[in-house]
Amino acid sequence: MNTSKSTMNTPQQLTAHLQSDIWARVNRLHLAKVISEFSHELLLSPEQISNEGNWSAYRLPSPENPAIVYYFNARILQLQHWSLDTASIRKMQDGKEMPLDSILFFQEFQSLLNISTEHLPAYLEEVTNTLYGSAYTMFRPQPSMEDLAQADYQTIEHAMTAGHPCFVANNGRIGFDANDYPQYAPEADQPVHLIWLAGHKSRTAYNAVEELPYNKLMEQELGTATLQDFRQQLQEKGLTPEEYIFIPVHPWQWYNKLAMICAPDLANQHLVCLGYGPDHFSVQQSIRTFYNLSHPDKHYTKTALSILNMGFVRGLTPYYMDSTPAITSWIRKAVGEDPYMVKNGFTLLCEVATVGYRNFYYEPFGKQVAYNKMLAGLWRESPAKVLQPGQRLMTMAALLHIDYQGNALLPALIKLSGLSIREWLTSYLRAYLTPLLHCFYVHDLVFMPHGENLILVLENHVPVKAIMKDITEEIGVFRMNMDIPEKGRRICVTVPEDLKILSILTDVFDCFFRFLSNILVMHCNYEEQDFWQDVAACIHAYQDEHPELSEKFRQYDIFMPEFILSCLNRLQLRNHRQMVDLADPAGSLQLAGMLRNPVAGFRRTASLANTLATNEVSS
Repeated sequence: MNTSKSTMNTPQQLTAHLQSDIWARVNRLHLAKVISEFSHELLLSPEQISNEGNWSAYRLPSPENPAIVYYFNARILQLQHWSLDTASIRKMQDGKEMPLDSILFFQEFQSLLNISTEHLPAYLEEVTNTLYGSAYTMFRPQPSMEDLAQADYQTIEHAMTAGHPCFVANNGRIGFDANDYPQYAPEADQPVHLIWLAGHKSRTAYNAVEELPYNKLMEQELGTATLQDFRQQLQEKGLTPEEYIFIPVHPWQWYNKLAMICAPDLANQHLVCLGYGPDHFSVQQSIRTFYNLSHPDKHYTKTALSILNMGFVRGLTPYYMDSTPAITSWIRKAVGEDPYMVKNGFTLLCEVATVGYRNFYYEPFGKQVAYNKMLAGLWRESPAKVLQPGQRLMTMAALLHIDYQGNALLPALIKLSGLSIREWLTSYLRAYLTPLLHCFYVHDLVFMPHGENLILVLENHVPVKAIMKDITEEIGVFRMNMDIPEKGRRICVTVPEDLKILSILTDVFDCFFRFLSNILVMHCNYEEQDFWQDVAACIHAYQDEHPELSEKFRQYDIFMPEFILSCLNRLQLRNHRQMVDLADPAGSLQLAGMLRNPVAGFRRTASLANTLATNEVSS
């Protein structure tokens, strides 16, 4: 059982992966991503010096030190995606080639990155930790793409190495020490036992959907024997078990935060530590969510984790926990029971129960203060219950996975399926893109549909359904007059009309399809125009199924010629501790320049659409 820091590795073991050859390779890979994404966001402007076919040679001089110039070859794909030849990157200083160093790169280009000298050191710590994590995964054995393409859900989950495709400082995890990393990082793939506390009802609230009262959930999650043990512990302290609510806690959170921050409440028995629960859990890519390995049909458990990672401290607020089941109940009915969504197979993993503890010492300082987000948890439905015989699960992030030998998973999946690339993509787009279009155009609702938030259901290695998770935290409803319970109205957001369609054009096209298209081009020899034509065909098919929405299709034109570039790294460079004001997410956007819409060229003329509709009726 992973019970405490007594399981520490030796000091030497903790840094065994920090070897010069590995460090050089991860810096080269990381710099390729840095140059690509910062050029995409118009922070950098590489100068073309020659071209041959689809590829060009570029130079990138440092504004802080003109003697330093970077050279590389790249191919610019649609959506201004810079596909770099990683092996071609060279750093020259005064005519001499120098080692590639990501940390120095940020200092050499600081003035172009618009990051203050005050913020830069802490941002560099996140970059350094990201490199540390890459070296760790590169040092470990990796499955072949053929084996990974046939692997089970959790094997694939823990084989991912890239993190968020857009962010370049995406694995900071500020707060983990060197021994925490191999225990709690998703890529370490170590089973974890959660710690349980008992919180007095005067400060603790349990909320759930109607069919899941507290006692029923606890019986399901802990079992009779553990429940009896926990209650007995309270009785032995002279306490009444019925006056307490049990709370799951990440072990790191207990040892590093709660045992000390909550010392007054522990001393006065408003909180009681009960010890470890019985089940083995597997930490997911989202780092504070756990999959139950002992009983996969049990709920996911999500806990507060007060580490800084990719623009936010990853706490959970007890105040949002109060509204989560109300949002779940609403969306389960409004979207989950929509006949079109049911037919499509799109599934919502509902967050069905929550618990939150209020620390009265810190409440006067505001609900958004990190100290008020340290002790809360939620339970989310397990995707294991969705599977039918012959199906398996895979995180959608896997479609972008490339191993350290340069092999991509996507072509291995397609090859195993026996389908053509177009046939495979058609099934995938139907499972993933179509329901997002339906939610936007019918329900005025958007998710955060990036790779880690989507689980694909595969049959014969082909995506046939999509499962959406994190549906109460990363969701926005544009229509203010929706019949949403008062408790759940925090998901209603005000967004300028012209920015609403960015929920598809940015979050899906720019933040996921841009990278998927690059893999198809570079690893499958699939023309990018063919991919975007497939995307357009999926959109047209949806529009043909819903002629009653023609006015909304015109109002929110997904085939518009161009759209504004929304920049994620600019957010993190501006404020690496809180990228977005959660009360006004649209107001936090960093916008720069325009992107040509890759599906614009596939817009159908009105006459063609009418002809197709007439043919459909006559047939």
